[in-house]
Amino acid sequence: MPPRTFPNFTSEQVDANKTPECCWVTIGSEVYDVTKFVDAHPGGGDLILEYGGKDVGAIMQNEIEHLHSESAYDILNANMIGFVAADPVLNTAVDSDPPQDVLPLPPNQAGAQELRMNGAADHVPTERVYEATSMASEAHLRRENGFLKLDEPLLMQLWNSGFSKDFYLEEVHRPRDYNGDGSAPLFGNFLEPLSKTAWWVIPIVWLPWVSLGSWLAYGGIPSIFQFAAYWFTGLCLWSLVEYGLHRGLFHIDKYLPDNRVGITTHFLLHGIHHFLPMDKYRLVMPPTLFVVLAAPFWKLAHTVFYWDWYVATAVFCGGIFGYVCYDCTHYFLHHKKMPTAYHRALKSYHNAHHYGDSGNGFGVTSSFWDRVFGTELPMPVPKPIKAS
Repeated sequence: MPPRTFPNFTSEQVDANKTPECCWVTIGSEVYDVTKFVDAHPGGGDLILEYGGKDVGAIMQNEIEHLHSESAYDILNANMIGFVAADPVLNTAVDSDPPQDVLPLPPNQAGAQELRMNGAADHVPTERVYEATSMASEAHLRRENGFLKLDEPLLMQLWNSGFSKDFYLEEVHRPRDYNGDGSAPLFGNFLEPLSKTAWWVIPIVWLPWVSLGSWLAYGGIPSIFQFAAYWFTGLCLWSLVEYGLHRGLFHIDKYLPDNRVGITTHFLLHGIHHFLPMDKYRLVMPPTLFVVLAAPFWKLAHTVFYWDWYVATAVFCGGIFGYVCYDCTHYFLHHKKMPTAYHRALKSYHNAHHYGDSGNGFGVTSSFWDRVFGTELPMPVPKPIKAS
């Protein structure tokens, strides 16, 4: 059975798909299914829905609205679903003898010549593009995928790659989208489950320990008001820890060693999330990794508040509760429609960090410390959506 090429759609079929449940857009004759990005788009889902069923080529290159990065086009290409024959192409096919020279797209050599003569050849594909890969040939593969192959274990590819630090950082901060089932393989062996964590695991695992620690701490502090003050001190300190870890550990790009140990460690800690930001099982921190990162903060809390074990424990538990809120918020920013204007602004802010400027915008639950330390991302004024 020959490999399937992309189907052709009519303009009416494309125009009919512009809802949150099914949203298509086009660039020239190429059709893309962007449904799963309605909730993830940095500019907000309403902007995608406004252009549902329409050609987005001009708006994606509009410097006033927002000039899109190469990663945006990479993600679009991974979600291509077919071709649409615009009116000039249809008219050429009607006048062609035979029409099969032109349609279905892509045209054969004679059809392509007719399209050029009629001025209808812009954005019309000239090669057979296969549905399974969104590619036309091995040459296309070399152009599109010079970094990591998403259907093979990523870790050993990176370890054996010989990539320079500069090339790695440029590529890892260009988001991709994995179209296979579940998550792209990281280890490819029995360690694979340890790299995946559903968001609900975080509250289930850590909230009982927060409750136990808080109860023990409360038992050794004279009043509930003192306990609450120390506990909320830990909660507030978490916001600074969140910023510090994100900026000083996960984004230590400038000081990253230019060797495979440094590059692979960076990828495991945070790089894979920037490479595949829509992977819902690699959005929150696996409990095993969190234990390693949390242990020094337990020691720090008991060093700073050395005079009272109960006080130190209350501060630590408030901080761990802040972490639980952070990880759940992080997941929802990527995968859920946010309920309030504040959270929708947070979503746009965090997506701008991923898709616009990974060197700024390190706050996830708040941009407060970004403002303090001068790493705040400038956010455009939301564009009013025209009423339909």
